Amino acid sequence: MATVKSGKLSQKATIKKIMKRCSSLGKRSGGGGGGYDSGGEGRPPLDVPKGHFAVYVGENRSRYIVPISILNRPEFLTLLQRAEEEYGFDHDMGLTIPCPEEVFESLTCMFR
Repeated sequence: MATVKSGKLSQKATIKKIMKRCSSLGKRSGGGGGGYDSGGEGRPPLDVPKGHFAVYVGENRSRYIVPISILNRPEFLTLLQRAEEEYGFDHDMGLTIPCPEEVFESLTCMFR
């Protein structure tokens, strides 16, 4: 039982870190947010609708806008854990997913 509870706590902590990171990306000024166009000081980029966030995927770091609801999916959480292990969340590259674009597109297509 303790293992399951511990896993849920670490998932919640990971999601909390990610949400904090995603919300701070739009607050950067001067273009230092890894190609993230800010909508103004303290506001997210204008092209990211409410309830969504941007991720960068693949070797070319293609930008995808995904709904926040995707954070509840265990498959996406696995990708986020890989991203944290590979890049960490404390950098100016935006939320980067270490995954081929084709795989990411197939995975997110299943969530629609």
